[in-house]
Amino acid sequence: MNRHDTIRLAMLPTPFERLPRLANALGGNDQAPSIWVKRDDCTGFAGGGNKARKLEYLLADALKHGADMLVTMGAIQSNHARQTAAAAARNGLDCLLLLTDSVANRGEVYRTNGNWLLDRVFGAEIRLLAASEDSSMIAMETMAGLTAQGRKPYFIPVGGSNALGSLAYRDALLELAAQAKDEGCRIDRIVLPTGSGGTHAGILAGVEQAGLPWRVHGFSVSRSSEQAQAVVSGLVNDIFGLEGRQRGVIAGLDVDDAQVGPGYGQPTSAMIEAVELVARMEGILLDPVYTGKAMAGLVSLVRSGAISPDETVVFWHTGGAPGLFAYPETFQGYSIEPKSGIHFSEKSDAITNR
Repeated sequence: MNRHDTIRLAMLPTPFERLPRLANALGGNDQAPSIWVKRDDCTGFAGGGNKARKLEYLLADALKHGADMLVTMGAIQSNHARQTAAAAARNGLDCLLLLTDSVANRGEVYRTNGNWLLDRVFGAEIRLLAASEDSSMIAMETMAGLTAQGRKPYFIPVGGSNALGSLAYRDALLELAAQAKDEGCRIDRIVLPTGSGGTHAGILAGVEQAGLPWRVHGFSVSRSSEQAQAVVSGLVNDIFGLEGRQRGVIAGLDVDDAQVGPGYGQPTSAMIEAVELVARMEGILLDPVYTGKAMAGLVSLVRSGAISPDETVVFWHTGGAPGLFAYPETFQGYSIEPKSGIHFSEKSDAITNR
């Protein structure tokens, strides 16, 4: 598989930028690592995000098989669903989204704004599933029903995270390696959110292919470390399988579940601080579900000394900013005074700086 097997959607290469103000806020130039960001929030397509890369492979395969519609699944605020709907629209295909109302304790805005709103703007049909329903079984039944009707549906798994979709992030890692070389940047570690696992798996496959000594540190947004590692490991082997290679134990597989908090899509104080901090230090928007929690993890590693001041760290920004508009209550009622430090504390359900 190579770039000739894709339909171009993303604006590539995405930027590779240094974050000096963030590093300074986390301890000063001498006490914090060099922090860079790989900005896949800037893929451009349908609001940007990492799924555009995966959909380039998946959409090409769908068209190759004569599909007339795309079917995928996810949570109500799925970034993947939003970009799948847009990819279908751009290529004249219908799109059916099976979205599960699986995130508890969210307000009405969660079910009317953000990615949900954009799904409708892109013209997708949405079927809302209850948290108690078996979404995988419903997806299988839906595909069978559509086929029986004479349709040619193409199913894309959650997050676009199968071997073919994950392959896009092997390409992306090689893109980053070329940019780092041009910048004279010696990378020690990549930090990213780990959800459906495809982005993490593709990056690991790319690191191995390029023979790089980079550590890839994923922060789970939903599963335990053990569960997430199993998912990512399986996908790495699937990627190698596409190329006719066999692989056993995956070296350097590191998934941390310290930032999951109450669960998938559930806000944490550390996430709120991270979103606020990066916005005010660097003018970059993170999201509440994925990148906000991964950045909270990076901040924690720096503050604890687990990432040393002599390291160079790349934060892989996977996008998701439209999700912010589904969490307005999470970012209300707190304030920060940039010059008085960045220590946050909870007070009356707000995040304050004293």
